[in-house]
Amino acid sequence: MVLLVGGLGSWLALRGRSGPGPAPKAEPRPAPEFALKDYERREVKLSDFRGKVVLVNSWAAWCPFCKEELKDFAAVQEEFGGRIAIIAVDRGEPLEIAKRYSDDLGVSGNLVFLLDPDDSFYKSIGGFSMPETIFVDEDGFIRFHKRGPMSREEIRRRIEDLLGGS
Repeated sequence: MVLLVGGLGSWLALRGRSGPGPAPKAEPRPAPEFALKDYERREVKLSDFRGKVVLVNSWAAWCPFCKEELKDFAAVQEEFGGRIAIIAVDRGEPLEIAKRYSDDLGVSGNLVFLLDPDDSFYKSIGGFSMPETIFVDEDGFIRFHKRGPMSREEIRRRIEDLLGGS
């Protein structure tokens, strides 16, 4: 057992990843563009939000951590209003499952919900845990990549950092 755990830790360290939490510090890089459909089947692109701070979160109905986090995202979106946009990208589930889940949580009208049938967004950010969230500045650069769930306080703090503490 010790060898197995030690081997896994070594493997993760060699890959430069220590498990859930922040991704390693790196120079800001352009956020990957996407064109995905919302619940009304309208195409939405990340570039549609240029000029705003944007959070893009990968979630799924099967993810136990996503439930509270989606509620926290909705509350934070309401708090910051039009100064930010929070986009919740469902990982490969049908519209009926994703929408029923967000409707049951009471958050469907609070966030931009997108469907990603091919899981292309998650792959484009090098996803390997759930949930995963990128924080994108007004110019379209990833400033922070969170692997795993966040508290409402952390979400708020990271947004405030991108907004310049306002």
